[in-house]
This record gives sequence, C-alpha cells and structure tokens, in this order.
Amino acid sequence: MLPANNIWNARVDTAPVHPRSADYIATIGATRGLKADFGSGLWDGGPIGIPFVIVPSTQALVPITFDYADESDPGPYPIPPDAPIEGGPDSTGDRHVLVLVQGQCKLYETWSTYPNGDGTWRAGSGALFNLTSNALRPDGWTSADAAGLPLLPGLVRYDEVAAGAIRHAIRFTAQLTRKAYVWPARHYASSSTDPARPPMGQRFRLKASFDTSGFATPVRVMLDAFKTHGLILADNGSNWYVSGVPDARWDNDVLRALAQVHGADFEAVDVSGMMVDPNSGQAR
Repeated sequence: MLPANNIWNARVDTAPVHPRSADYIATIGATRGLKADFGSGLWDGGPIGIPFVIVPSTQALVPITFDYADESDPGPYPIPPDAPIEGGPDSTGDRHVLVLVQGQCKLYETWSTYPNGDGTWRAGSGALFNLTSNALRPDGWTSADAAGLPLLPGLVRYDEVAAGAIRHAIRFTAQLTRKAYVWPARHYASSSTDPARPPMGQRFRLKASFDTSGFATPVRVMLDAFKTHGLILADNGSNWYVSGVPDARWDNDVLRALAQVHGADFEAVDVSGMMVDPNSGQAR
C-alpha cells in the first residue's frame, strides 16, 4: 500500500534518535507493556481490531454526511450496506469504516460512522486516499484518524505476519499528546503545549539491542518490523496500543506476549531528514 518510496514504507533503523526521545517515552510509559489492539473472536460483541472491506470498482456510491465536513472529502462513498464497523454495529467507540476499492487503489476511511437505515451513512469525518500517490491531506486537516493519516496502511494484517515480514510502519496510540504534528501527520488533537508530550506523527522504533529470540514467530515478525520500520503515533488512546486487523487466525495468547515489550525498549527517531517535500509522503 502506497508507493514504495512513501515514508510509511521507509526503514528507520538508521534514523537519528530524536533529542526528546526520553521525554516522549516517559510520557507514554517507560514501564508499560505493549498491547495488540487486535485479535480473534469478539470483545464486547464486536471484532477485536479495525476491520476493512474490499469492494469491486462497480460498488455503488452512496450519500454520506459529516460532522466535520470542512476537513472531510465529500461523498458519495462506496460503502456497502453491510460494511464492517470497528467494534461492531453497537459499538460506542471510534467506529471506523475502511473501504478499499479493488482495481482503483482508492481507500475511503470514516470515523464515528453510522448507517441511516436507507443505504446512506453519516460520520464524524471522512477521507479519500489514492494509494498510488504520495500526496498528503491538506495541511491542518484531520482524516478518519486524529493525525490526518490513513489507517489501513499502518495496520498489522495476519497475511503479512504469516508471510514472515511487515514492510511498513505500524499505527499506535498514546493517551497524552501535544498540540503539534510532525511530517507526515497533518493534524493534532490536543490542547497541551508540554514539550515532553509527543506530537502526532512521531516515529518510534524498537531498539536494535532488544532480544527477540524468545518470542513466538508471529510476535517476532512484529518486533522485527518495530526495529526496521517502527511505529507511528496516529491517535489519542490507550498507551502503546498497536493497531491491527481482526482475523480468526490470530492466536490471542500469542499476541499477549507483546506485553513483555516495554516503552523503555523503544526510542523516538527523527525522520525529518528523509522529507523531500512537506506536502508529500515521499521519503529519501
């Protein structure tokens, strides 16, 4: 997903450590373990993780309205009537809906999404991404994510773990963020100017010295990706919650081993030197 030279797909294992790394780690939680915010089965009646649906290019476009229409890409959107909603149809959470159009490489994402019962939808905000392009959202705009970034390219998916490698950065959340954002993010969701808090879009990586040998293969694949491609702070939420796609093939007991990896095992990195253009996701 996204061009090969996009910052989401760039390795950061040689990027310099950010001068505020220790502060950011302390704010998110140096002793707190990671949590796979995805898995198999149900939690509170809904799937565990952020689902997505692939639709054909002939999928009907339907009207949709937004609470934050001034920062949303206008409808209609190709959302099928049975589109999976994060947390399930009765969820009171973020209720993301992610729709990928086959053959067009177009990704439609919405937040706080509700069906109207007549085939139309309403949502808090919505964004359209061309996955063949490095274009970013307009500066200052949100998306279906607080950082103004796409969700789907940053989710852990079962198929890539089973294939043995994740070659992109992974989305995660933190409770306390700053009223700031850094490339490639386009939006913040905080009123705090505390410099110890990380900005939206901040990249982190697992330290190269962290020993992954004792973990089961699926977890080791994720940890290797944390070292090479890192994590991107994309939204406010529980600390060190790593985002992924629900799948019946996940072993939840295996995923719980991520709790053995703590914030102190990470470092914040500075990717600003990889930026070619502030309005592009292209990386050097």
